Amino acid sequence: MHPAELLAFAGFGAVILIVAWLPLWLERLPLTLPMLAVGAGLVAFLFTPDLAAPQAHPRIATTLLEVVLIVAVMGAGLSIDRRFSWRGWASTWRLLAIVMPLSIAALAALGWGLLGLPLGMAVLLGAILAPTDPVLASSVQVGPPGVGEEGETRFALTSEAGLNDGLALPFLVLGAGLIAHGSQPGWWIARWVGLDLVWGIAIAVAVGFACGWLLVKGNGLLPKRLQLSQSSEGLASVGLAFLVYAAANALRGYGFVAVFVAAITLRNFGSALEYAQQLTASARRTERLLAFLVFGLFGGAIASGVLGGIGWREIVFALLALLVVRPIATLLGFAGSAHPAPVRLALGYFGIRGLGSLYYVSREIGANPDHNPHGLWSVTALTVLVSVALYGVTARPVLRLLDRAMERTGSANVPQMETEDLRSTRESQAGARKQE
Repeated sequence: MHPAELLAFAGFGAVILIVAWLPLWLERLPLTLPMLAVGAGLVAFLFTPDLAAPQAHPRIATTLLEVVLIVAVMGAGLSIDRRFSWRGWASTWRLLAIVMPLSIAALAALGWGLLGLPLGMAVLLGAILAPTDPVLASSVQVGPPGVGEEGETRFALTSEAGLNDGLALPFLVLGAGLIAHGSQPGWWIARWVGLDLVWGIAIAVAVGFACGWLLVKGNGLLPKRLQLSQSSEGLASVGLAFLVYAAANALRGYGFVAVFVAAITLRNFGSALEYAQQLTASARRTERLLAFLVFGLFGGAIASGVLGGIGWREIVFALLALLVVRPIATLLGFAGSAHPAPVRLALGYFGIRGLGSLYYVSREIGANPDHNPHGLWSVTALTVLVSVALYGVTARPVLRLLDRAMERTGSANVPQMETEDLRSTRESQAGARKQE
């Protein structure tokens, strides 16, 4: 075997061991797996100059990022115990329907005024940086199914991260339309509203619900020994995620939205809590491994010069995007809500940007290479890098402050709703304790 092949096998084995082992070491340290992956990729590419720059192959990068996000979105949806309802998910709708558009508009204004981008390119940059990240946000998400939700903040961030990776795409299309047609109204505006906005979201929700519901009901018609829920194999969640994603995209819907809706449907209609835990654990393991590899390549992109041309304007833009735009948009979006101040402040702080933004910028540049001279790669990469470092170091301390603040205000940081299988599990555990 060629030495390079041996090195590749050894490196892949080392990555798997690192992903499995390092969380035990990092539990009490202000470090995360993405931070270490970026550092490892940076070092590897610095000392191996013959490696091809990852940003030079946007189509390959897009595919890798797409795979990670599909798995991550499925894992996020399966983790949520809260039953779906318009009222119970009110914080999610505020984040998606108010905070995200406000953020896109503010980022576009900064891109136009601070970075000097044309209007269409500025909107494109705002859409690229709109989605919060389901991978980097794992430390502030709800726990596995059946452990109970850890409060409104974690629920809202988990559900937002699961949905806005797909819901940012219509605004990406809007930016591309403005580049192609200018700001003058025309037929393309009606097409964008009807096809890219309304149809894309509606068909994604329909496909996700139908696939999740059919799987649950079809599985229930089988003899118990043949039911998927009797299997100890949790990879079914990954398989379902890819099938749903392909079906939604075939109908011009948004695949990430469909995958998340399918996951929520499984949790709402499924009754096997133990199997839901297996599905989620499998999705999370796959997500961590793939994310470590992709963040390593991101580190390699940094070593290969993706941040070239960065100046003070870009640095100010990244800091404003994370520390000013998101908090202000969240405070505006939650005006008049019943959520206590600590929750609103925490939701505003955790505007984590990551793989979703890298996916959209690589997708856009892969389809339109002439857009990169405007610095989309460098600005996006800088914002994601700051996000990886900032939230990797501060997530746990901020969450501890949140929990203490909620205790002082007397607001219970506990779930408002539970699924029936979670309630029955707790009741059975209580009965077992009484018998003891």
